[in-house]
Amino acid sequence: MTRDPRYDILFDPIKIGPVTTPNRFYQVPHCNGMGHVYPDSMIAMRGMKAEGGWGMICTEQCDFHHTSDITPFTETRMWDDADISYLAGMVNAVHKYGSLAGIELTHSGHNVANLYSREVPIGPSHRPVCAHNFPGQARTMDKQDIRDFRRWHRNAALRSKEAGFDVVIVYHGHDGTIPTYFLSKRQNQRTDEYGGSLENRLRLYREILEDTKNAVGDTMGVISRFAVDEMMGSEGLEWENEGREALEMLAEIPDMWDVNISDWSNDSMTSRFAPEGFQEEYVRFVKQVTTKPVSTVGRYTSPDAMVAAIKNGIVDLIGAARPSIADPFLPNKIKEGRPEDIRECIGCNICVAWDMLSAPIRCTQNPTMSEEWRKGWHPEQIAEKTTDSHVLVVGSGPAGLEAAHQLGKRGYQVTLAEARSELGGRVTRESQLPGLATWARVRDYRLEQMREMTNVETYLESELTAEEVLEFGADHICLATGATWRHDGVGRANRAPIPGMNSDSVLSPDDIMDGKRPPEGPVVIFDDDHYYMGGVIGELLVAEGYSVTIITPEAIIADWTQYTLEQGHIEKRLKQAGITLLTRRNVVRVSRESGGEITLLNTLTDGQEILPGSIVSVTMRLPNDDLYNGLMELGDAPSDAGIKSIKRIGDCYGPSLIASANYEGHKYARELDTNVDIDDVPFKRNHHNLELGG
Repeated sequence: MTRDPRYDILFDPIKIGPVTTPNRFYQVPHCNGMGHVYPDSMIAMRGMKAEGGWGMICTEQCDFHHTSDITPFTETRMWDDADISYLAGMVNAVHKYGSLAGIELTHSGHNVANLYSREVPIGPSHRPVCAHNFPGQARTMDKQDIRDFRRWHRNAALRSKEAGFDVVIVYHGHDGTIPTYFLSKRQNQRTDEYGGSLENRLRLYREILEDTKNAVGDTMGVISRFAVDEMMGSEGLEWENEGREALEMLAEIPDMWDVNISDWSNDSMTSRFAPEGFQEEYVRFVKQVTTKPVSTVGRYTSPDAMVAAIKNGIVDLIGAARPSIADPFLPNKIKEGRPEDIRECIGCNICVAWDMLSAPIRCTQNPTMSEEWRKGWHPEQIAEKTTDSHVLVVGSGPAGLEAAHQLGKRGYQVTLAEARSELGGRVTRESQLPGLATWARVRDYRLEQMREMTNVETYLESELTAEEVLEFGADHICLATGATWRHDGVGRANRAPIPGMNSDSVLSPDDIMDGKRPPEGPVVIFDDDHYYMGGVIGELLVAEGYSVTIITPEAIIADWTQYTLEQGHIEKRLKQAGITLLTRRNVVRVSRESGGEITLLNTLTDGQEILPGSIVSVTMRLPNDDLYNGLMELGDAPSDAGIKSIKRIGDCYGPSLIASANYEGHKYARELDTNVDIDDVPFKRNHHNLELGG
């Protein structure tokens, strides 16, 4: 294939001070839950992106001093010379493919509690520690602290040079760094030359930019990563005012500008709340005030949108974190003339959630993410089949589609049987709910990849019985039959059915997605799931004219979405839609008398409340495992029929996230016809040489 000439501009080299990036694809710094704790995994993950064509690949935030200890989060560190070696390993992995390696030096100030180092946090002014609502405070930096801070930053830049990095990023953004706090009028109440006017509040950032240029600027590019708007109106930085003025003051100092909005929940908004390229309106002024290259992010996956951003004079480089996670080979696919093969980011922020949980990141679209070293998985390569087995995959949800896709790629004969009249399972159904349209990419990517596979056959409206599976003649049976939402209220808060919840009038998310609706009148959504489902059903019903109340036993609505950075956005949208939100409420009973009543227990006061209306129960799901159980009840009949294995995957095995189902499907395809020792750890681990007392 040949590249579409419209995309040639994406492969122009760009000069960044003394270094040159081979193309315009810039993997911006992004956290990954590996860092210094799982360094081999981090190194392999970054190296994979270089192999995939990203021209510049950067670390996550790299804490450059032990007074910025972000424990329990597992980012990189450059505290002293001992940290050089593993970061040099990342540099080598990136350089192997001709890409530039960048490091983002960070001090988080009062955004960390220093739980490991036990140092007192520092910042421009006395402030409570933000992290974990820790009941401690950061102390005000005096002049000596500022001189120390500048020296620490300079020393880290020199160590970065020794490690072999090509680019150093001086970090000012996401409402989480000392330079950000000095600039912020909310955080900086100083009366000396580092407080008051914009010029004074910007002084420290100017100084560390200049210090970095003086220390390493002869051989390393120096990038300013800068938030131009805090999305807080006049209470914070606004691009039309101080955001622009600050950039004008520093315009020609760095070798490149990487601009974005703050805080992280705004910068990394999910597709539910922001479209591709959503930051352009905030940063389009930047190229008007500097001659240096400019980059921004915006969940770019379309090469047309990338080209437009460049030709419209908004950016010179395409910054990306999440799209580079979903598809490390995105640049090469455009370069090779096959953009249809891009595994597009769906903007769900599962990657963010795992980092927030201090674990190696996961991706809904890319099940190989974080498995590059640990399991040796490559996002584009999979071993050829070792037998001529025929595999019957039952169910075409995310697990079934991924299993069929990868089995087909390996060369197996695959039959995919789907009981419904459309493929995609829960992905197809859920993508029709408000704000979740991009989730259909999970289905569409795999169907596109299987379209030309002559060894994969698909059958719709093919609900199979155990006897029919036996008669089919496949060697392996892969059951991906999904799960079904319960109606009876059983979940986290209730371990037994709630009285009255077994009524036919109680609806579940499956009922709503099947087109069923409550009777006219008020509707109560009982959300004991705490993720997205309760909220999107609320949006759907209120848009159809229902009066909606969402209740949850938790202290906040959609509690788990704090990890995906969505909770505040969700709550705001639900309130704007006119939905009543009641927290710390459990359902005691449901009655259909007098048009329907729901009795609630206020878990704070132990008092009871009664709400009129019907109820939608969003609690938990049960595996659709009747087919599996039916096959097991046949005893030796499957093996007598020549069936070598029967395995459940995805929600049929253990209901969970779409990302989990996708991973299960991928894992099944990788492991078919291999010997897996269930008593052995199925992945590599980092082991450390311990200093033992003698």
